[in-house]
Amino acid sequence: MQTVLITGASGAIGTRLRRLLNGVYPHLRLSDLRTPSDLAAGDAFIAADLADLAAVESVVDGVDGIVHLGGHSVEGPWETVLSANIIGCYNLFEAARRKRVKRIVFASSNHAVGFYPRARRIGIDHHVRPDSRYGVSKAFGEALGALYAFKHGLRVTCIRIGNFGDQPIDRRRLSIWIEPEDLVQLVRIGLEHPDIRYEVFFGASDNVRGWWDNAEAFRYGYRPQGRSEDFRDAALAADAKLPPDHIGDWFQGGTYCSNEYEGDEELWPL
Repeated sequence: MQTVLITGASGAIGTRLRRLLNGVYPHLRLSDLRTPSDLAAGDAFIAADLADLAAVESVVDGVDGIVHLGGHSVEGPWETVLSANIIGCYNLFEAARRKRVKRIVFASSNHAVGFYPRARRIGIDHHVRPDSRYGVSKAFGEALGALYAFKHGLRVTCIRIGNFGDQPIDRRRLSIWIEPEDLVQLVRIGLEHPDIRYEVFFGASDNVRGWWDNAEAFRYGYRPQGRSEDFRDAALAADAKLPPDHIGDWFQGGTYCSNEYEGDEELWPL
């Protein structure tokens, strides 16, 4: 990896990752709709709208690998999710194919499987159960990544990111938290490991309350250093102040599940 592109470079995860990856690869190229506020002299930034295929082709031209964080990062109206996360994701993969990019690390989300109950431990072989339009877009990105890996030869890694930050801030996040340095580990596996063809990893640190079997990531050498239990007391104290949400508290996706919920509670999946 000589030149690595980070899309969504102005977002919270993109801002942190580009700082942590600075110096790891000889050249970082950054892209987003808006210029990062902390852009330094000499940083290679190209503004681009993911919905514009020609613009995306220009951005990916000459890069070896892509960390695709770009798009709409929360739930939103269908038109917004469609343009940024579905059309934009297709454009990114198609542009990468046309420009012969070697590898893509796709930022998927826990919301692709949010409608599994918290009492159930799941692995990557479980079917997707999106909890939102946003979650649907991430499931689409995983499927698109598989198409481009097996049909067109790209090497693709999808990371179902849990909750990214310096520490978990409530009970749910004690189960899904990932510290920034651990996410960097997974990104580097996707960009560098010689055996990667197409893989899905869970983006989680060492969480004893975790709901996910991350055996595939461990098989590729992932060794998380963050421990969510180190922050247990503060997280549980903060959680006690949250309003009750019996639907969100049942499912792994939390409030993404209870928002707009109209299902029959007697038919809740197990």
